[in-house]
Amino acid sequence: MNYMVPDYLVPYVLGGSLTVTATLVYGLHRALKLAGWPVRERKQAVWSIGALLVTWLFAALSLSWFGFYRGEPNRIPTIQFGLLIPIVVGIALSWRWGVLKRALEAVPAHWIVAVQAYRALGVIFLILYAARYLPGEFAWPAGAGDVTVGVLAPVLGLAYARGSRRAAALVRIWNLFGMADLIVAVTMGFLTSPSPLQRLAFGSPNELISAFPLAMVPVFLVPLSVLLHLASLKKLRQTRSDPQVPRPASPASGANEITLRLSPAPGVSGHGKSR
Repeated sequence: MNYMVPDYLVPYVLGGSLTVTATLVYGLHRALKLAGWPVRERKQAVWSIGALLVTWLFAALSLSWFGFYRGEPNRIPTIQFGLLIPIVVGIALSWRWGVLKRALEAVPAHWIVAVQAYRALGVIFLILYAARYLPGEFAWPAGAGDVTVGVLAPVLGLAYARGSRRAAALVRIWNLFGMADLIVAVTMGFLTSPSPLQRLAFGSPNELISAFPLAMVPVFLVPLSVLLHLASLKKLRQTRSDPQVPRPASPASGANEITLRLSPAPGVSGHGKSR
């Protein structure tokens, strides 16, 4: 097993993380614009939510760079803090922060699904396994699961946008599978990495997953994916409980609905009497 960090890993992980962040911020801007948000409110929301994402990204990057998450055989792992704290904070903010709550309501449900195409970047685990940088106990379930979720994301997002009858059920299954994949990957990461919790891969421990730059995956991309899955499931639940919730919503459709409601019925004058 080779514990050296390959030259291509740093640009791959950092470039992927930056691209995902930029895509989310740009997608939020487009969604709020399509939803008809006033320019000032839209800019404030995009800047505040974007600043939060970028701060999180650089905090994860800094802690990874300085070895805060690095696994040691005789030390309790610390990577769980980088994994769980963002999830808890993200859930709390989605409940309590009005700007984020309204912004998530404005984002079309199929966008939240399709954006997780970035999960296909998990193919890097299989590449690292083939190059003998990662143990197969971790690389196979993590890599194959992520690639499956990432490839299906745009397909199911498109089907959901077109209003397919089975799309909602398939998206729900996809979300559950995606979260199960993350749980399995994180579990195998703990079981194969150097720490008192290690139970597998003693001959070839999974040192890279807790070291820079690959640690960015469990402390940034994994919790981000969990939050996106939760947001998608919430959208599905809202649509199911309230059939009047548009899917996907558009300002034009809302304007047409208002026009239809305000227009008088045939044969009725402006004073409400039949001609």
